Amino acid sequence: MRIPPEVEALLRARAQEGTLNLYVYDTRVMRRKIAHLNAIMPAGVEVFYAMKANPHPSFLRAARVAGAAGIEIASLGEAERALAAGFSPSQLIYTGPGKRPEELRWAVRAGIRTLHVESLTEAHRLARICAALGSQQDVLLRINANFDIHDAQTTFSGGSKKFGVDQEKLDQVLPALLALPGLNFRGLHVYAASGVLDVRDLLKNCELVFEMAADIEARYAHARCDLIDFGGGFGVDYLERGRDFDPLAYAKGLQGLIDRFGFAGRTFFLELGRYLAADSGWFCTEILDIKESRGKKQVICAGGINHFRRPAALAINHPLAIVRMGRKALFAGQECVRYEHVYFGGPLCTGADKLANDVHVAEADVGDIAVFGLAGAYGLTMSNIEFLSHPRPEEVVLA
Repeated sequence: MRIPPEVEALLRARAQEGTLNLYVYDTRVMRRKIAHLNAIMPAGVEVFYAMKANPHPSFLRAARVAGAAGIEIASLGEAERALAAGFSPSQLIYTGPGKRPEELRWAVRAGIRTLHVESLTEAHRLARICAALGSQQDVLLRINANFDIHDAQTTFSGGSKKFGVDQEKLDQVLPALLALPGLNFRGLHVYAASGVLDVRDLLKNCELVFEMAADIEARYAHARCDLIDFGGGFGVDYLERGRDFDPLAYAKGLQGLIDRFGFAGRTFFLELGRYLAADSGWFCTEILDIKESRGKKQVICAGGINHFRRPAALAINHPLAIVRMGRKALFAGQECVRYEHVYFGGPLCTGADKLANDVHVAEADVGDIAVFGLAGAYGLTMSNIEFLSHPRPEEVVLA
């Protein structure tokens, strides 16, 4: 991994101020990605930023400036942050299971664009709120499809899932949903998997969703799927194997499917988080100790899973580079790393505190800075921030 010169310069300057442990953000990459997607996607495709990836105000501003259609939210707290960043309620789509009644009430009152219903219980709760407020709400029905994508980091469909309504129960659920007053059925939300690198897999998902929509419209006269939310799923090559997701190939394939099914004129949502945000951030933490333990080197940093939990949670190594600081050893024989496979962890009193496992490092000494790349998505806010009450790392925005 190559560290941008401006990031390295910042780290060298900040390292003089005390123990270094921070995130660095440069959202120019994210802005370019949104602009590129808007330019290449078929007519009707709208790109939403899934702010769960990184709710920092700089990322929300980047999404707005770059021309994102809006924000995908999964809580009232996220809605408030999106509005504070300049988005309007009509630019919000609300997804996720377990929405509290007060959140549903706020969404209807505010006039958000769509609310994605996850169950009949949620549909009935929402219908009562709409009746009490004398309002109508556009909704999508989330489906737990009976297919999945095997080559994915995380799957959200197939098998027993807390997300959406099982596809085989559509004949029970959809008529009941269509009969509820106050709810305007607009279409489907089918999010099969996250972290997909093979474009063909995501296009197969789109094809199956289109088949589902066409079947619903053929069997239910009053059910029209004008809006289809594919979720996200665009993968990021964390292992640096040269398998970058090809958005242009996806766009061309999706256009072909739209033409084949005669779905021109409809609207298609992409709610992208990781793909947009990951390479706009770095987690940077000072090496405090290096020691050999029973044949393996352990590198201990100022921050661990309390500040960067994702590598341990997904059992995956992020790209890693070392900024050499040239600090003198504290004593003769102090441990160091020289062209070997080592393990990185943080200062927490748990064996689960792992930042990288069995990763090859050319050189590292105590006082150097370990820089973990692709950390702009699911970084600090995914982490065990309060565990052991260590200071919260600073978030520094370059652009």
